Amino acid sequence: MTISPSYRRPLLIAGLALAAVLLAVGSLLTGPTRFGSHEIIGAFTGAGDPVLRAVLLELRLPRALLALVVGAMLGLGGAVLQGYLRNPLAEPSVLGASNAAALGAVIALYFGISQLHPLSLPLLAIAGAMAGLTPLMLLAGRAESPLSLILAGIAIGTLAGAGISLALNLAPNPFAAMEIMSWLMGSLEDRSFAHFWLALPCITLGGALLLWNGRALDALTLGEEAAQTLGVDLRALRWRILAGIAIGVGGAVAVAGAIGFVGLIVPHLLRPLTDRAPSALLLPSALGGAALLSAADIAVRLIPTDAELHLGVLTALLGVPVFLYHLVRERRLW
Repeated sequence: MTISPSYRRPLLIAGLALAAVLLAVGSLLTGPTRFGSHEIIGAFTGAGDPVLRAVLLELRLPRALLALVVGAMLGLGGAVLQGYLRNPLAEPSVLGASNAAALGAVIALYFGISQLHPLSLPLLAIAGAMAGLTPLMLLAGRAESPLSLILAGIAIGTLAGAGISLALNLAPNPFAAMEIMSWLMGSLEDRSFAHFWLALPCITLGGALLLWNGRALDALTLGEEAAQTLGVDLRALRWRILAGIAIGVGGAVAVAGAIGFVGLIVPHLLRPLTDRAPSALLLPSALGGAALLSAADIAVRLIPTDAELHLGVLTALLGVPVFLYHLVRERRLW
């Protein structure tokens, strides 16, 4: 039976939202400590074992919520950048935004600035992402080929990576280097509600700025001149996207570390299920990113290893083949 186009998008959004919720519940139940229905009810009502309640509500619940909001931000950021640059390889980590945000956060960790105030880490991560994306967006106004922006993004990411390596090389003691390295590989382990409330305002503001651009991105598929004829202010669009990616990705990186390729994988998986208009992909990509990162966070706890696998390692293992596949293809998926 063929589903009517008018029902396809609502069904897709409902299905992705349901998948994200179920995976978040699965995240709550995943771990060495097992919970039955009575323990779960007791934990939420305050009548259960205080130790079990602490495990469920203070360790697993913020981790599950962070997987949802960080994944949503990364998925949405990838969809917006692919629509704006009209290139299926664009996403925050490929364009260097994640590395630039990570460099800002590493500076906060290396110099002890993160100990001065809880907001210093996300603010420096946002500043790093903004510094990395500003030259890229300025180039976007003059570049004839989106491929040049991808190459410029790779250069920015490489430069930021060199700065991170320098910080590791000059770290005052091996424990500081280990802390920075562990954080850079990306993880949601041992995160608390303090981390969640730190990231949520950044991700909410960044996500709102990106979702605002749906119609402008649709108009941009007709070309820049046609979009301007339709009333799109390209300069304002460029800076809204810059601010949204910098604030949202900066906030996500500040609490979760550098987690790449979510924004590359999710839009490619969902685009065939939509009408391929950029605006139709934004909300599904946010929900799909939330579901994917929640599933990956469950997987790193289930894969049998001596130490828990870092989340950024798993997403890279999933994302690099997708990146290479689309890099070598001659035909665009638009």
